Amino acid sequence: MIEFSKYNGEEYIIDIENATVRFNMATESVDNIKEYFVKLVKRQLMFKEFFAIKDFSLKIKPGEAWGFVGTNGAGKSTLLKLISGILEPYKGKVVVNGTIAPLIELGAGFDMDLTARENIYLNGILLGHSKKFMSEHFDEIVEFAELWDFLDVPIKNYSSGMQARIAFAIATMVKPDILIVDEVLAVGDYKFQAKCQERMKAMLAEGTTLLLVSHNLDDIKRMCDHACWIDKGNIVMSGLVEEVCNNYMPELGENNE
Repeated sequence: MIEFSKYNGEEYIIDIENATVRFNMATESVDNIKEYFVKLVKRQLMFKEFFAIKDFSLKIKPGEAWGFVGTNGAGKSTLLKLISGILEPYKGKVVVNGTIAPLIELGAGFDMDLTARENIYLNGILLGHSKKFMSEHFDEIVEFAELWDFLDVPIKNYSSGMQARIAFAIATMVKPDILIVDEVLAVGDYKFQAKCQERMKAMLAEGTTLLLVSHNLDDIKRMCDHACWIDKGNIVMSGLVEEVCNNYMPELGENNE
């Protein structure tokens, strides 16, 4: 179960209790959609359960900045999708007390055939803003993204870095209670990454809660005060950022050998 509400002074802005996320994976290959549905109707399609998050519990206070570390496939992105409401827990409970601006998947909320100008309005509406509000903040968004010369170009012709620029500019146009960033800024150039980090620091100073996934431990240490190490859907360690990152670093060395 997931509960969303406005933040009204609760002790925890995010409260996850024994949450489990389960996926069903087909155990046999199916060549086309027709064959898939025929086997599904005849109950001939076999599935294997995969638990991406297992009995996961974590409490986050307002204004904290949490970095999530772990190898690829550890469950970090699944956790952020759970908190964002994109995924429902199979078991357990997730309570989110505040507004969320999620930056989880590059291109999410964009129509690739529309221009950047059109996508600014589309993405804003998906985040709950009116067309009037988006018009009032349009110049601010484009100025931050530094994409004045490409406004009438379809998003599908944008590089991944350009997509990240405009997505971040839209998501951080107003101060959300919770900002979720999952590796999307890694595709940007160094100058723009630094610009984004400055904006995130300003948002943190104003009370925004940050959830950040990055394979760059320096970024985690620079931006966060807490960290959570995840492996195979389980918490290995959580607490102060320096302690968690220092314990996680030897794991990185083992995986690179």
